[in-house]
Amino acid sequence: MNKVRIVFMGTPEFAVPSLEALIENKMEVAAVVTAPDKSQGRGQKLSASPVKECALKHGLPVLQPTHLKAPEFIAELKSYHANLQVVVAFRMLPEVVWAMPALGTFNLHASLLPQYRGAAPIHWALINGEKETGVTTFFLKQEIDTGHIIFQEKETIYPNDDTGSLYNRLMIKGAKLVIKTVKAIEEGNCPSVPQNETTIIKQAPKIFKETGEINWHQPSETIHNFVRGLSPYPAAWSNLNGKNFKIYKVVSVKHGPSAMEGGSLETDNKTFLHIKTQDGWVSILEFQPEGKKRMTVEEFFRGNKMN
Repeated sequence: MNKVRIVFMGTPEFAVPSLEALIENKMEVAAVVTAPDKSQGRGQKLSASPVKECALKHGLPVLQPTHLKAPEFIAELKSYHANLQVVVAFRMLPEVVWAMPALGTFNLHASLLPQYRGAAPIHWALINGEKETGVTTFFLKQEIDTGHIIFQEKETIYPNDDTGSLYNRLMIKGAKLVIKTVKAIEEGNCPSVPQNETTIIKQAPKIFKETGEINWHQPSETIHNFVRGLSPYPAAWSNLNGKNFKIYKVVSVKHGPSAMEGGSLETDNKTFLHIKTQDGWVSILEFQPEGKKRMTVEEFFRGNKMN
């Protein structure tokens, strides 16, 4: 049996349950690597990552390299004598880092690889209207998200899921898969299966603000999936009545032909706001006007009107 000594690498909230699970299961976590503190808010105060906060709470050493190939970082990382590295939502690692431990480096990814390789797998699975996704652990190699698969767990995508709800479920499911993977490596019976490259592979590139603009000339279902795939962050958006609105929730309300252009508005300025699509109309349920908080359409119309 291989007794593991782990360096954990991760930054956002998604990685925290995995680190907590390693600690709770009495795995030896020698150190944690996370992103440097960031300046946030009006006062530009330095803010620690969720993973750093978790590590400090448990008294673990924290490394925050700016450059992953820097000789001083490599030397410090080696000094912890880890034989396994666990990566959850971190940066792309250079070979000098991922090849360091004797038992390898594995990554938790929020999709069923090889599908949705990239930075935003949860967003794109929803945008593309998938009915199922999951989590995968795999050994790192040079090309991003292409290493041999260890384990996978499937997760149903429900019609009312958005990125927020699916993220929360995959975060917990992923933490359990991390523990299963570490135990299999310890016991020496860890699968390592090449990814199936024969299927058409859908990618999950990083989402930018420009990515989020809604095209109202698409079908209602496509728009519904697009909005939920970007909700709550970074949020789909559109210019309505001359102002930008982040749009968090829509539902298809009417189908059939209409002489009106895609993007046309229909409203009673009290209870509903409908927008014309390629094949019908969608009703906006929740949005955020520029400079204001997220609200329902009814809340908006208590003090505002639209033409």
